[in-house]
Amino acid sequence: MSTKAGEIKEIKVGMLGCGVVGSSVARLLSEDSGDFAERVGATLKLVQVAVRNVSAKRDSVSSSILTGDPQKVVADPSIDIVIEVMGGIEPARTLLMTAINNGKSIITANKALLAQHGAELFDAARKNGVDLFYEASVGGAIPILRPLRESLVGDHVNRIMGIVNGTTNYILTKMDEEGSDFASVLKEAQALGYAEADPTADVEGHDAAAKAAILAGLAFHSRVTIDDVKCEGITGITSRDIQVAHDIAHVIKLLAIAEKTDTDAISVRVHPTLVPRHHPLAAVRNAFNAIFVEAESAGDLMFYGRGAGGAPTASAILGDLIAVARNKVRGGIGVGESDYAALPIATVGAVKTRYLIRLDVADKPGVLATVAQLFASHDVSIETVRQSGRGDSAELIVMTHEASEASLSATVDALSKSSVVKSVESVLRVVGNAS
Repeated sequence: MSTKAGEIKEIKVGMLGCGVVGSSVARLLSEDSGDFAERVGATLKLVQVAVRNVSAKRDSVSSSILTGDPQKVVADPSIDIVIEVMGGIEPARTLLMTAINNGKSIITANKALLAQHGAELFDAARKNGVDLFYEASVGGAIPILRPLRESLVGDHVNRIMGIVNGTTNYILTKMDEEGSDFASVLKEAQALGYAEADPTADVEGHDAAAKAAILAGLAFHSRVTIDDVKCEGITGITSRDIQVAHDIAHVIKLLAIAEKTDTDAISVRVHPTLVPRHHPLAAVRNAFNAIFVEAESAGDLMFYGRGAGGAPTASAILGDLIAVARNKVRGGIGVGESDYAALPIATVGAVKTRYLIRLDVADKPGVLATVAQLFASHDVSIETVRQSGRGDSAELIVMTHEASEASLSATVDALSKSSVVKSVESVLRVVGNAS
């Protein structure tokens, strides 16, 4: 039974996890309690926090509310809202399902969980009449999910392109600005704390792929999982790739791209992408994130800010907490999952884009004509060709017009087997126009 507006005087909050982000949430919740109470219409009280090591010193959390048993948080009947910042798939999934089934609203920053099991969680939240908010799962402090869910609900989103991983953006920025190679910049990023000791999730694109799935689902009102995302990381990007991009007034960024195809299917992918230097995303440096939205009526929009870190991520979590708490005070729930469109996922081969292909070829007459014929025979139209000699070899840099992934793949396969091509050095996708 819903509570009448004004009856709730205190809302009790439990939290799963208390690392960098959780500690920031607890600190800000304590420091700004008076303001939050005014904004919500009731006091927000953190009453229980589940952690792995109860004896570890935490300046922002009283030891009296710490517990080593997360079941106490999700099963406590007095707790109204559970914040999950523990990460990972399990036990987070089971704990949140328990909390939801016990009538608790959920706030989570867990992009991996949402990208894999979001449908199950949303169904449970709908069945139990509770909120499931997750602004902090994509872009840290950047407010992007609520605008997609609410502000742009009267519009049609055509495409989203985002720099959603600070580690890879830091690495690519340093490679572009300093001419450094990938391995040395990765070591620097690890030393500065921008990259994990095991950077696989970041540099192979898996982190960005989870966020791409979440963005795509919201933008196109369909269920999208991480398994629907074509994913390619940045480990193959070389200093030469960076130099070629620079020479043609482009920069390489790891982009998460979600867009509707001509057949009303959804294409979702993560890969290194050549971006024209005049495009707003090209100016996003270091560990910052940005999401570029192309909408039918609103036009182009860009959301920019810090994509990670304790305080920035806590800001997004607390924004969700206030919104959910207000719903509790007023007696209702907020906007839930919108999956009415149920658009299909486009096959990888059907996706169309422009490409830049760098070839090591024999430096002799007729090579260019042979290469051009191979492109034409697979319906890939060439926009520009640049050639430079280097001893017995030459480098060909081919920019194509828009072509399908299937046609491009067949072209690259044919090039790699050609007697005039020594090696296909790199294949990069391109967005935007050169001018």
